[in-house]
Amino acid sequence: MKEEKIIVPANGYLMLFVFLLLFIGSIGLIFAFKTGWPVLSMIVALVLAAGFLMVQPNGSRVLLLFGKYVGTVKKNGFYWANPFYTKKKISLRASNFDSERLKVNDKLGNPVMISTILVWRVKNTYKAAFDVDNYENFVRVQTDAAVRKLASMYPYDNFADEGHDEDITLRSSVNEVSEALEKEIDERLSTAGIEVLEARIGYLAYAQEIANAMLKRQQATAIVAARHKIVEGAVSMVEMAIEQLSQKGVVDLDEERKAAMVSNLMVVLCGDKEAAPVVNTGTLNH
Repeated sequence: MKEEKIIVPANGYLMLFVFLLLFIGSIGLIFAFKTGWPVLSMIVALVLAAGFLMVQPNGSRVLLLFGKYVGTVKKNGFYWANPFYTKKKISLRASNFDSERLKVNDKLGNPVMISTILVWRVKNTYKAAFDVDNYENFVRVQTDAAVRKLASMYPYDNFADEGHDEDITLRSSVNEVSEALEKEIDERLSTAGIEVLEARIGYLAYAQEIANAMLKRQQATAIVAARHKIVEGAVSMVEMAIEQLSQKGVVDLDEERKAAMVSNLMVVLCGDKEAAPVVNTGTLNH
């Protein structure tokens, strides 16, 4: 047998009544007739007691008879099975696994620290019990391997200035990365009969040796982008000012004076500090 087989053993309460009848009846016969023969029925009752098993909600028992797989009990309740069965308990509840922070290289070769949060549960008890040595350790090892593979498939962030403009990145594409991670882990854990309920990145950051450099780079990129917007706005404002002054005839400016006004306005609008005005009490030339 290579697949899971669901079975329902005998009712445990009925066998409990039989056990009590044999055990208490044997004690009564010993005292009543002063004979040792009822001891045999007591031994039989004790052997029967080894067959009782209890299955809690979202729990299971894998039954083996001298190394042969008999079946799995998934329905919760109180049962009795062959006393010679080996009963292996496997939980069907959802479990959380928070992996350690791994140091891996992303698609561009940058070292990053990454960890994942996995929610999983046993779906096939036969595979979990017999196809892998230790299914809980199998989950940990395969999850770490999947995270390492995922990190190497995508860059941490986009670097358009270097020609690296990716559609999916580890930092910004949270949903896409989580879906890819869940699919990768699910394929690996299907061997052990494990069902992946959710997988997502729990921690993501640059490795310590490059974290400061990457932070300065991000700040520089933000500053350049802000300066670009400021210059665009300043040019538009200067164009509007010159156009309105010419249309309304407020002042007649030649090309040299226009250039001086453009220079002054650009300094005022693009400067980091407030400009200090200078009052000219003479002519325009002085």
